[in-house]
Amino acid sequence: MSLRAVDLFSGAGGSSVGARSAGAEIVAAVDAWDVAASTYKHNFPQALVLNQALGDRSRPPADVRSAKIDLLLASPECTNHSVAKGNKPRDEESLRSAQFVLGWVKALKPRWLVIENVIQMRRWSGYADFAKDLHKQGYHLTSQVLDASEFGVPQTRRRLFILGDREGLPAEVEPPRNARPKDAKRVIRFAGNWPSKPLYTPQRAAGTIARAERAIAALGRRVPFLIVYYGSDGAGGWQPLDRPLRTLTTLDRFGLVTWDGDTPMLRMLQVDELKKGMGFPNDFQMPEGTRREQIMMLGNAVCPPVMEAVVRSLCADLLASKTAA
Repeated sequence: MSLRAVDLFSGAGGSSVGARSAGAEIVAAVDAWDVAASTYKHNFPQALVLNQALGDRSRPPADVRSAKIDLLLASPECTNHSVAKGNKPRDEESLRSAQFVLGWVKALKPRWLVIENVIQMRRWSGYADFAKDLHKQGYHLTSQVLDASEFGVPQTRRRLFILGDREGLPAEVEPPRNARPKDAKRVIRFAGNWPSKPLYTPQRAAGTIARAERAIAALGRRVPFLIVYYGSDGAGGWQPLDRPLRTLTTLDRFGLVTWDGDTPMLRMLQVDELKKGMGFPNDFQMPEGTRREQIMMLGNAVCPPVMEAVVRSLCADLLASKTAA
């Protein structure tokens, strides 16, 4: 018996990769960004991929309704919930994007659903009403914050997961017992002809030099480390390689300092390294988009190992019967 799933606000497909690894058959996906939708299609050629925006009146096409969907995945727009937005005005239509899932829920009536977003979604004024709407559709809900680093992903990334089941209250998802935090060294490719340049050049920004010098003062010379851009914290704008990456965002955030003898060299982490940092498998393809667009797709994605664990936990009954068959 198949576990049939659809993925709304699918992006490049992180949730679907995880669900597929858990045993789901991905029937359809929807995303408004053409580059993400095209990337998704490369990795899920058998799925119906709809490159369109969702809205209040969005409904699944007839062939999706006839597929008898068991699981609905959705990652509504998160930018206007996130602290990364700062004090900029919030886009109310974006904040309401979670409600655009309801038309698909009502039409498909899947047994299970997973809504993923930044943890700040809980502060949204419409959050309680959204949960009530799901309750009215017959779902028992469990909300849980999961950190990707506890699921074998070499990145500290905390996200909210709303789990729904029509037949009972979903159990909380437990991290794998054998999953230990992976450090940033796991994602970095030290060998190869990478575009590193000397740290000290006339064109280098003073802030970048200051971050690097704080790291060198703490670690000593000839020890590689990461400079962390776009975010102030108490760590001085850098991090060592013996701990998971800080949260990967839609911006080109991580600069790697290595050493050529006693000369510090700097380059940005590459797309393949960032893909590892998100926990994507090696065979995941990203043939579409510029480097900037690829980084944006990764920063917007769900870490596949986390979604795999969520689906295995939430849909355990059906997956067990599928294995037994």
